[in-house]
Amino acid sequence: TVIAMLAATSLGAIWSLTSPDFGLQGVLDRFGQIAPKVLLAADGYIYNGKPFDSLERVREVRKQIASIEHVVVIPYLRSAEELASLEDVVLWPDALNRASGRPMEFKQLPFDHPLYILYSSGTTGPPKCIVHRAGGILLQHLKEHVLHGDAKREDRLFFYTTCGWMMWNWLVSGLATGCTVVLYDGSPLAPNPNVLFELAERERLTVFGTSPKFLAAAEKAGLEPARTHDLSSLRLVLCTGAPLNDENFDFVYAKIKSDVRLSSISGGTEICGCFALGNPVLPVYRGELQCRGLGMKVLVYDDAGRPVEREKGELVCAAPFPSMPLAFWNDPGDERYRQTYFERFPGVWCHGDFAELTEHGGMIIYGRSDAVLNPGGIRIGTAEIYRQVEQLPEVLESVVVAQQWQGDVRVVLFVRLRDGLTLDETLVARIKDQIRRNATPRHVPAKILQVDDIPRTRSGKLVELAIRDVIHNRSPRNLEALANPEALAMFKDRPELAD
Repeated sequence: TVIAMLAATSLGAIWSLTSPDFGLQGVLDRFGQIAPKVLLAADGYIYNGKPFDSLERVREVRKQIASIEHVVVIPYLRSAEELASLEDVVLWPDALNRASGRPMEFKQLPFDHPLYILYSSGTTGPPKCIVHRAGGILLQHLKEHVLHGDAKREDRLFFYTTCGWMMWNWLVSGLATGCTVVLYDGSPLAPNPNVLFELAERERLTVFGTSPKFLAAAEKAGLEPARTHDLSSLRLVLCTGAPLNDENFDFVYAKIKSDVRLSSISGGTEICGCFALGNPVLPVYRGELQCRGLGMKVLVYDDAGRPVEREKGELVCAAPFPSMPLAFWNDPGDERYRQTYFERFPGVWCHGDFAELTEHGGMIIYGRSDAVLNPGGIRIGTAEIYRQVEQLPEVLESVVVAQQWQGDVRVVLFVRLRDGLTLDETLVARIKDQIRRNATPRHVPAKILQVDDIPRTRSGKLVELAIRDVIHNRSPRNLEALANPEALAMFKDRPELAD
């Protein structure tokens, strides 16, 4: 995938990709909007040791997207010989052989030449096709790698990511620093829960990128890589995808490495970069992102559009920045683009995160502002509840939503417990007590219910809005954006929510 991206962009072509585990409709929802000319695809992939075939989807995508002129298939599950009988398909080895021996030259193009098309998660409607400019992405990523990450040529950079998440684009930009980029294909917990720490030891990783979900899973599994693995080369742990809670910080320093720099970073697909992230010359404070991005006027606004500190509000960027999207694809007059980011506060980018600037100059992210809970008019970030609930050893993960109730809203918490456990009155009382003692009585859920699975996007993010739709008997949109859409059935028609 990296080779193909570099080849395409060297010509000035626009690069767009999805993860190979997307279903047919998810691929059509994305590529169908941008009319690609060339489709590159693996014949399949392996996850958790199980092979998954992609060829039927590739054939159907070609059939349904008329703009596709060429299909290049990379042998992965099969040999090139097995695939040789495919009609109207160029095999990857043949494509490479045609170009072998030629020096790679990048065409010199304008700063704003389109580089990538990325896609919003699509959980609230058709995914937005976000066009990013080459110059802006290069500046943004080099700033983040070199200045915020202190990247050097001798670094070995790893980030666990799918090919459909913007962190893949961010990871590959590490090549611009001269460092070695380490790629990984497969589950982060198979064939055993230590597989990524084994990779870190074997490849002498200096930068290890992961998610709060992985750290929580590692802690629940009782992993202690500081004791079981040689991580002496590791100097920086990066974490994104969801708010990183206090206990995640504790686990990293107690069980992974005591002298590592842990940098929680936050931005998004829309900017293909970060609004708040790490800093090699500042201390790390438990539960906080170290600082705001250099050259970015990141503020927190109250509901009246006034900048506030040490108060929760909307994360905004009040001045242009290098990796602002060039446009949305097929958006005449940038109407949808402006409506998405500049409608709430005219002329100011409103990102949709509920955040707070701290006394240290750092930042805390409390979750998406469109998922904020508002019982009795008090705004509560979902992460404030997650960080309390998931400290309990019985709880593997949780999701919280607001339910319309008697002219107001009430907080409903769903929990996935360890195998073999059942939610009883004693555990419900412990969960409520944990939240009441460490947050406020307002944070205590009115209902706590057990589920066997919790739906997430393919990049591992919780989908509170889709769950909120289901419990209100509304149909969630674009289920293809979810890694496990079948999990939504567990939230539907719950009699406990009727009283």
